Amino acid sequence: MAQVSMTVRMDSQLKASFDALCAEFGMSANTAMNVFANAVVQQRCIPFIIRAEKMEDTESFKTLRSMAESGMFPELTLDEINKEIALARSEKN
Repeated sequence: MAQVSMTVRMDSQLKASFDALCAEFGMSANTAMNVFANAVVQQRCIPFIIRAEKMEDTESFKTLRSMAESGMFPELTLDEINKEIALARSEKN
């Protein structure tokens, strides 16, 4: 089967911890991601629970998603998205 490449962005400390843990398991991070992808496809679900901590977070997300789907937000370029992410990260710190 043909192989394709996929890029995943994550915090550098998370990646270092993930790589180290994968090495303890005797596999690469690439192999771990393939194991995850296969589990998702086979089980047809994310193999762990994802939930919002607060109901208001879920409602805020649904409202923003609805606004985005209706075209209330302008299209952003990749550079604009990256600037938004950098700004959010700097405000978080």
